[in-house]
Amino acid sequence: MRGRLIVLLFTLAWLVPPSAQSGDAIAELEPIVVSGVQPGPGLWKVSRGGHVLWVLGVLSPVPRHIEWQTDEVAQRIGESRQVLDMPTATFDADVGFFGRIALAPSLIGARNNPERRMLADVVPAGQYARWSTLKQKYIGRSGKVEKWRPLFAAMELYKKAIDNVGLRSSREVVRTVRGLAEAAGVELVPVRLEIEIDDPRAAVRQFKKSSLADLECFDMTLDRIEDDLGLMARRANAWASGDLDALRRLPYRDQMRSCMDAALSAEVLRERGIDDLEGRVERIWLEAAKAAIARNDSSFAMLPMDRMVDADGFLAQLRAQGYRVEAPDEPVPEAAEEEDVQSPPSTKAAPDPGVGSSTPAAP
Repeated sequence: MRGRLIVLLFTLAWLVPPSAQSGDAIAELEPIVVSGVQPGPGLWKVSRGGHVLWVLGVLSPVPRHIEWQTDEVAQRIGESRQVLDMPTATFDADVGFFGRIALAPSLIGARNNPERRMLADVVPAGQYARWSTLKQKYIGRSGKVEKWRPLFAAMELYKKAIDNVGLRSSREVVRTVRGLAEAAGVELVPVRLEIEIDDPRAAVRQFKKSSLADLECFDMTLDRIEDDLGLMARRANAWASGDLDALRRLPYRDQMRSCMDAALSAEVLRERGIDDLEGRVERIWLEAAKAAIARNDSSFAMLPMDRMVDADGFLAQLRAQGYRVEAPDEPVPEAAEEEDVQSPPSTKAAPDPGVGSSTPAAP
């Protein structure tokens, strides 16, 4: 039985989505977040040789109080042979059930700064003053977070701040797609980079003692909460209402790359040669997507929205390799060029075990 090394899963929270675009912040004092029934974004179409992959762009955060109309998504999933899950990375340890129980006590305090230092001891005074103001507004009087490393403190503050303005993470969107696949009896294919930790107890001990290069992550998170909550709300509204033009135009400031780099700066990871997770996950997804297109008449996938519209993102790479990629708001040409008919024909046989067949639990 495989157990996850929980203390290292913080990397997942920042790995998807990675940073993409940049621009000047558009601040709003009181963000207004849409609610009620919303269509959500349309689906991208990736095709070759008569085979198609429908792709849903997933944005985070999204409006909390919306009822997402999933008719089109449900229809496309029902027509598909496979649904590709969100691409991600996990750190696993072969410790078994009893090993996980034995490991649990050593995880206590892993988020804390080494040597019992407080947050005020490890961040510059100016940053700490900004943190204190924002913490009072969004977290309140909690003392435990003052013991945490800047990376984890920033994550907690960000979560509370987006909740305060009526936003939430994209987990419910992903869960909804997984539920639709299960209801339709369509195979959910994990797209996952799995990294083994051979000695989890030693890794936890080493992590507790090591420092993280996370001050930039901390500072950028404060910037984003101070200046960009209005912008985040506008992007969330655009996603919910299917306004892709607005999503393309709105600047996208994202602290996630800096926070991911901070997570990967841990000595326990560097010594084990764990690097370029973003590139490795991207390559795994591209191979899974090409396999699904070659094998199935129709397939479905989820991707972070920014990596779909980015000039060098996942879909741009497929286009560069000869696949037809159509955005939901693109006009359909009256006479499209004949697609490559040399692609392998579809099969109605059971999906290739090499592509993946197990269904991971929802986050």
